[in-house]
Amino acid sequence: MVPGVAAAQPTSPFTVLTVDVGDAYGKPVAKSGVYDGNGSTVTGRAYATGGVSMGVSGLPNGSTIAVRATPPVGQSFVVGKVYQTAGSADATRAGLDMSSDSTGCNGAQSYGSLTVRDVFHDEATGAVVSFAAAYEFHCSANDGAVTGEMRWNSGFTYIGVVSSPAPLDFGRAAVGQYADNRTASFVVKGTEDSNFEAARITGPNASSFRILGNNCSGRSFWPGESCGVTIMPEPLRAGNHIANLELTDNSAYGKRVVPLKVTAYDTVIGMYYPLAPQRLMDTRSGLGRPVPGPIGAGAAVELQVAGRGGVPADGVGSVVLNVTVTGPTASSFLTLYPYGESTPTASSINFPAGWLGSNNVTVKLGAQGKVYIYNRNGSTHVVVDVVGFYAASDTVKSSLGWGGHYRPVQPRRLIDTRPSPLEAGQRIESQADFGPASPHVKALVLNITAVNPAKAGFLTAWAGSPEVPTASTVNYGAGKVVPNLAFVRTRPCTDCGPAYAVPNYSIYTSQKADIVVDLVGVIDDGSLPDGLRFTPLSPTRIADTRVNFGTGALAPEETATITAPSTVVRPDTEVLAMNVTAIAPSKNTVLTVWPADTEMAKPGVSNLNPAAGQIVSNAVMGGIGPKDAFNVHNLTGTVDLVADVVGRFYLYSGTASTGTLAEPRPLTARGTGYPTDTP
Repeated sequence: MVPGVAAAQPTSPFTVLTVDVGDAYGKPVAKSGVYDGNGSTVTGRAYATGGVSMGVSGLPNGSTIAVRATPPVGQSFVVGKVYQTAGSADATRAGLDMSSDSTGCNGAQSYGSLTVRDVFHDEATGAVVSFAAAYEFHCSANDGAVTGEMRWNSGFTYIGVVSSPAPLDFGRAAVGQYADNRTASFVVKGTEDSNFEAARITGPNASSFRILGNNCSGRSFWPGESCGVTIMPEPLRAGNHIANLELTDNSAYGKRVVPLKVTAYDTVIGMYYPLAPQRLMDTRSGLGRPVPGPIGAGAAVELQVAGRGGVPADGVGSVVLNVTVTGPTASSFLTLYPYGESTPTASSINFPAGWLGSNNVTVKLGAQGKVYIYNRNGSTHVVVDVVGFYAASDTVKSSLGWGGHYRPVQPRRLIDTRPSPLEAGQRIESQADFGPASPHVKALVLNITAVNPAKAGFLTAWAGSPEVPTASTVNYGAGKVVPNLAFVRTRPCTDCGPAYAVPNYSIYTSQKADIVVDLVGVIDDGSLPDGLRFTPLSPTRIADTRVNFGTGALAPEETATITAPSTVVRPDTEVLAMNVTAIAPSKNTVLTVWPADTEMAKPGVSNLNPAAGQIVSNAVMGGIGPKDAFNVHNLTGTVDLVADVVGRFYLYSGTASTGTLAEPRPLTARGTGYPTDTP
């Protein structure tokens, strides 16, 4: 680097004071500097006792700096000797004291060291006439070091560097979110080159900061040149975090120290807010559209979501919807994606002509809080119900408070009514007991399957208030097996058996049908350890066995492993929110998804139950293993499948008890019905 125009360099003999406040946080000197007479006045004075004092004046705002060094009582300074220091000299220690603006330290507590480089005494009086030393000064045992060089009438050269800003204060940053980075600059102002070597983060909260860039280490810089080290804060817990950036150099202290500070706070970004199901669109009646009518082939209609159905107008990143297709005129698919983006190569719900069914869809909100709904072929009516949303900012916290974290559990069956189906218009009420953690559960993530309904109809799952909401969870045709993932808000049941409240929910069926309910996760109140938060993505296809993308078609009793690409996962990703579609199995079959490369056995539950020749989609909360992969098992026949990712869940460090997701506590789930392990 070529130095720019700078002030004239001082010439020998030098009267210079260099000050590096380091990790002393401005005590007793507020700011680092090389004070050589440019922009300030530097003076020195000798004492009959063999001591030397130096002063700096003429600084901005009238500030002053004073340093005084005296040899041990009855001694004279000796070149090359390193003296331990106290506020005042005694028989074994030299005296070293610093002050700024007439404010100093408690002399009884201050300490440090003084390395004498050069000293000459007047032969007649013994007074010092030339002095050069390196110093290290601490106000007290708990204070950091102020370091530098003293030169008074000395021909000894010196190394001087000014770092700024110091401290490097990042202000406030959200836990788990990438904060703005800042750069610590190092300007060489001595008479000698500065050689910088390794840079590292040290101190009590070193893990809360990371070095992003460094053009200092391994280089030598002339006086007038500069370099920088860029730091990014990444605090894992709320609170004040402090550390030091240390840059090794060829100064007497051996390093430059820049304090780092950040105040971390918890945010609701990525937290889930369950809602009572509410209808946003029904093309049959015109709800959510300017006029009634189905969505035509190749059409993408817009749906206003933010500000409706309990979804706030601002601060929402994505929503969880239940999307129902009824009366399609051709085999087709719908894709829900952010308003303002181009149509992705992905699907949200796949269906044949004449089909009636639903799918749980998580979709990122686009501009103006809207989403697009695209239909590929024919025309179809579409019904959309909202059941919850994920926060994108703290805007929602002021009105709704804290949201919840997603916690996956070992999948298990809660309800299986077979062989005694529910009658038309009947509802079933159930609870899930998670032990003392139960009062913290605000919603359940369930895979709900309607089995062999007598007629076409629907299931509705909700918290169990007296009235059935005007919304549907699973829409089914007669004689079909139709699953759907559901985020079901719960209400506390205080008289269901345990001494603590347990989460309660209800399921209603409009027609006679068996019901199977599998638990795959819970939404807590944000206070339990090891909860997951959500980052929405635009729909991204990661597997299509029809073209051998991700894996090939699944044979009977085959387990395929699908690895998620780096474009959709990060190192902290634990679960993928996906839409998985089974395509034209040769026989009635069952598909089950679970994390790969772990000791976890295949769960005794199902994610998809497609009939022969059927195209069926279902939302899947797909846990991934240490190699970013998940397993898919096919029970019978051969089947193709497609997997599209709509978001990822990550471990929130603000409530994490360990570095990885903890295993869920054993739970006792109580459901009305007839439990069985049959998928």
